[in-house]
This record gives sequence, C-alpha cells and structure tokens, in this order.
Amino acid sequence: MLKIYGIKNCDSVRKAIKYLKTHNIPYTFIDFRETPVGQETVRKWLMHTDIKTLFNTRGTMYRTLKLKELDLNDTEKEAWLAKENMLIKRPVITFDNSILVGYNESQYLEKLPKHKG
Repeated sequence: MLKIYGIKNCDSVRKAIKYLKTHNIPYTFIDFRETPVGQETVRKWLMHTDIKTLFNTRGTMYRTLKLKELDLNDTEKEAWLAKENMLIKRPVITFDNSILVGYNESQYLEKLPKHKG
C-alpha cells in the first residue's frame, strides 16, 4: 500500500493527495504531527534518496531553529530529521520499496503505480 507522509495543511501534500485521488491510487496518510517518524524510518528513506532531497532548508522550521548557522553534516541532519519532522521535505510517498519526495506531477506520472481497476 502506498503511504503519503506530511501534514494536512501543507499545499504540496494537498496537491499530492488530490493527484492520488484523481488517479484512483489507494493510499494511507500519515500525519507527522499525529504520528512522528523516527530515526529508523528516516534511515530507510535515505537508502532510496539523499539527505539533500529529504532535508528541507527552505521551510520555516529550518529558519526558526537557525540550523544554517550550525553548518550540519549529513549525520547531524539525519538526527534533526528524526527529532523534528517538520524539517522533512513534504510530501514523502513510499511504495514498492521506492520513495518520492516533494510534489512533482511528471515524476508521479512516471513512477507511481497505476491503479488497476
């Protein structure tokens, strides 16, 4: 089953959910605020994408925590992602041992499984 991780009020997450509904692709939504992901999940994701893709340096949380000033290495960034899920670029979609990060319709068309039936 395809899973989409994010927060309900995020525009990119809403666009991704709309895309899935429009294409009749079943999914489970996991809200970071209700069900935070930990280090183990972040590590699994990083086996399929890189830290630069997953770590959101453009969001409010990154600026609020002043993380740019800390000049974090990849290991430290991974720890921050697990500690503060709002630093994860949204949405994260997992399926068939694959991962997509962010909203990109052309990538979705190419890579997401087609609904059968």
